[in-house]
Amino acid sequence: MRKLWDDTYAPQSDGLDALIYRSHLLGQDRSVVNLYGGNTSAKTWETDHLGRKTRVIWVKGSGSDLAEANEQAFTPLRLEEILPLLQREHMTDEEMVAYLERCAFEPNRPRPSIETLLHAFLSFTHVDHTHPDAILSLANAPEGERLVQHIYGGRVVWIPYERPGFSLAKAVYRAIEAHPGVEGVVLAKHGLVTWGDTSKACYERTLDIIGKAEAFLQAHTPEAPFGPMLTPPLPEEDRRKILLQVLPMLRGLLMAEGPVVLRVDTSAAVLEFVGSERGPELAQKGAACPDHLIHTKRLPLFISWRPDEGIKRLLEKIQEGIEAYAEDYRRYFEAYRSPGDRMFPPRPRVVLIPGVGMVTAGPDAWGAEVSRQLYHRAIAVMRGAAACGGYEPLGSAEAYAIEYWPLELYKLSLKPPPKPLSGRVALVTGGGSGIGRATAQKLAEEGAHVVILDINPQRGKEVAQNLSERHFEGGLFVQADVTEEASVRKAFAEAVLVYGGLDIVVNNAGISASAPIEETTLELWDQLFAVLARGYFLIAREAFRVLKAQGRGGSLVFVTSKNAVAPAKNASAYSAAKAAELHLARCLAEEGGAFGIRVNSVLPDAVLRGSSIWDGAWRKERAASYGIREDELEEFYRQRTALKVNILPEDVADAILFLASPASSKITGAALTVDGGVAVAYVR
Repeated sequence: MRKLWDDTYAPQSDGLDALIYRSHLLGQDRSVVNLYGGNTSAKTWETDHLGRKTRVIWVKGSGSDLAEANEQAFTPLRLEEILPLLQREHMTDEEMVAYLERCAFEPNRPRPSIETLLHAFLSFTHVDHTHPDAILSLANAPEGERLVQHIYGGRVVWIPYERPGFSLAKAVYRAIEAHPGVEGVVLAKHGLVTWGDTSKACYERTLDIIGKAEAFLQAHTPEAPFGPMLTPPLPEEDRRKILLQVLPMLRGLLMAEGPVVLRVDTSAAVLEFVGSERGPELAQKGAACPDHLIHTKRLPLFISWRPDEGIKRLLEKIQEGIEAYAEDYRRYFEAYRSPGDRMFPPRPRVVLIPGVGMVTAGPDAWGAEVSRQLYHRAIAVMRGAAACGGYEPLGSAEAYAIEYWPLELYKLSLKPPPKPLSGRVALVTGGGSGIGRATAQKLAEEGAHVVILDINPQRGKEVAQNLSERHFEGGLFVQADVTEEASVRKAFAEAVLVYGGLDIVVNNAGISASAPIEETTLELWDQLFAVLARGYFLIAREAFRVLKAQGRGGSLVFVTSKNAVAPAKNASAYSAAKAAELHLARCLAEEGGAFGIRVNSVLPDAVLRGSSIWDGAWRKERAASYGIREDELEEFYRQRTALKVNILPEDVADAILFLASPASSKITGAALTVDGGVAVAYVR
């Protein structure tokens, strides 16, 4: 283990600031602390609101992540009010939570960690509870206790598995009291507890103990820890082709209980595991610790498939596997359920495919990423277990007790309610400016991940980056020319590989030109129809292919124009192409209905602000057609509307959002004008 403590940057005091610094150092190494896992504490003297010196324990709040924990992530409790609990023999979880609420030193702090009593009962000033891969390999070994004694002698004590809470805290306390001078505790199927008189000493002891476990594993892990490779990794291009066929169907199957986003992992560690002889057996043994279980479920879905069976058989096996997994999960739930338990969706979070890799699912891209990271940790633990005589993780009863444990369910309740488009994936063409940009922002605000297609990389990247800064992978930019078939296919493939599929497609990319008919060249006519008609067709066709493969319906929104239904002088080519868009949308509404695919159109007019179209010759040409100056256009357009308003990109985006969202679930084939009321364009 590489020690990262740097006295130059470390706080000079040994209180809360040092605890935060130590927590960040531990949390940034995921082989030491799981994402959202582990907890740390420090005991300090503080002055309360009456000016009294009070012994306080600062402990990480429930549900926060050590790598990013700030001062508000820690909860201070009055230690003198907690220590009398050492005299108790029994305490329920509910009693423990209620008691600790009354020990708060400050109001409006997060609920303290489930492990709070473990930290409080120990007399040491600083305590770490971590879940290192190397320690978990020992903690899940059949002879883990013997190995811990062999590696550490009497320096580290072994505690048999017990669910976190009062009883485990008492067990750790008693073990340390019975072994003076002990330096750490290994919790079976759970993790490591260490301590120190200073924050730095605690950190260094944690790393020393982990380092010895790692050295043992390195010395004893066989060359092929998972057995011989039965299914070598397929070439990258072959994996890509397979995933493009697998992901939409898999996502559709996993969406039975609600939207999900998928994440693909084809790293060397994953490919080694899924292609190995022992991979299927190890994967079905269970989760290595409670932290893994919460985000990966007790078991992944392992697809027993060989590349020589072909892609068709793989798709069949995935469908069969999802159905079998759901049935097994229902039996698991019924076997251990308690009154009042409500079953989680009986679908896997992790899917393993030999030769191809791992696919993880989550309610959004971050949820899928958390599952991915934690199953990586599970693979590392199983690799280490090869040096420890085997892998015996949490049993099904123990797993259920954690998965449906009220204190773990409380963490889920801390999450904000999902937004209307949470877990949905949208693709917006021409998303770098104007209506497309405003639409991407609106969809993202409502929870969607948005793929920005634009021919201009500078504009498109800026929008995608802005969305991702606000929400993990909220935006993805793909440069594309909607007139080129290969470019469109590549763009959709990129969206599928990143998110697993699509739910919403906004056909918005456009150009414009104005000229009297006798001055309209064939080149101009073809250029307009290439972008506005062929481009909309190519995008819609690829969208239908993905949405049909998913089998969960979807929404297409065409951004046409007032000109699609109203004649316009000196704009015959543009208007004809826009009319083609509108009629294509109506035809596709008929074609998509049987598959739950809705296709609607928005007909804006005169959206001047923020539009790349109006930045060019179109503004000058339209002003000339009306016999006015360019600077008079906005007022001209405002005065010709019934509402006497100008139309902004955000106005059109609101209409697109409505047609893309579940609020319009029974609307298809519609044409919604957003023009302030232009009588000649009233749809009839």
